Amino acid sequence: MKVSLIVAMDAQRGIGKNNDLMWHLPKDMQFFKETTQGQIVVMGRKNYDSIPEKYRPLANRLNVVLTRNTTFQAPNCMVFHSLQDCLEHFKNEDERTVFIIGGGEIYRMALDEAVVSEMYITNVHQTYEAETFFPEFKEEMWDHQVLFESEKDERHEAAFTVNKYTKKA
Repeated sequence: MKVSLIVAMDAQRGIGKNNDLMWHLPKDMQFFKETTQGQIVVMGRKNYDSIPEKYRPLANRLNVVLTRNTTFQAPNCMVFHSLQDCLEHFKNEDERTVFIIGGGEIYRMALDEAVVSEMYITNVHQTYEAETFFPEFKEEMWDHQVLFESEKDERHEAAFTVNKYTKKA
């Protein structure tokens, strides 16, 4: 089983406000879609709720929702009550990647438990008034490469850089 993480954050590590995306960056959204297509996406319940209903569950991916609420149900999604239970369920998965897609608490758990082997981090070169943040991590434990950069233009309200971090052996 391979566990990856994908996130976009602003210049202050901000990832969300009012349970919503803070920016409109179509190229980054396209990168997210292409990267997670055909894979398993794991998200917290608040993150799931923040996806506009017409896009839930995310198409062409196995959607997994983590929640402490034992009665929570999400149509066409799998629901687990802990990250450990979720990862245990997929431990023999060798064709698809398990992508941690947020929010803040789920990212923190995955990093604290050291289950992530690669991270795709979009750095948005602007600051928003975020209330949810991506946790700090020890960059020296990861190999880093820039995948691509995008300038601010008529379709993108901010410049951004998409990075890939691979855990050092």
